[in-house]
Amino acid sequence: MAFDEASRGVTRSASGVRIQVLAQPRASRDAFVAVHDGQVKIALRSAPVDGEANAALIAFLAKALRVPRKAISLVQGEASRRKTVLVEGDADDLMARIEALLPSG
Repeated sequence: MAFDEASRGVTRSASGVRIQVLAQPRASRDAFVAVHDGQVKIALRSAPVDGEANAALIAFLAKALRVPRKAISLVQGEASRRKTVLVEGDADDLMARIEALLPSG
């Protein structure tokens, strides 16, 4: 069953999917936390210093979605908690993987 993409913070793009992320740095673990106001809240252990949290976000998404790191790029929000991430690949496959990983509700 397909989910409402925009309200879940994920939309299709020409080359894959875009994820609207609300990063929560300095968390106790890396994890998908919730979907709130059209953004996917992701907890990251890394501190938001010298790009560490951005690198951790890309590594976390690459592992969770089973894609190479080079398939993930930060489109917007390099110095912000609110980020837009592009994941390149087959949109249908990526949407299914993301749907399975996102918290329900």
